[in-house]
Amino acid sequence: MNEEKTSLSGLTDGEAKEFHGIFVSSFLAFTAIAAVAHILVWMWRPWF
Repeated sequence: MNEEKTSLSGLTDGEAKEFHGIFVSSFLAFTAIAAVAHILVWMWRPWF
């Protein structure tokens, strides 16, 4: 029997690492887009 260990989420260690990598890269992309959007809005209409 070849049973892989799973966490509380039901993911194996490899699946969890893959999910974490995708999550981190998606978060960084979202943060970069939000920062650029804020800079563009600031250039258009400064808020103070």
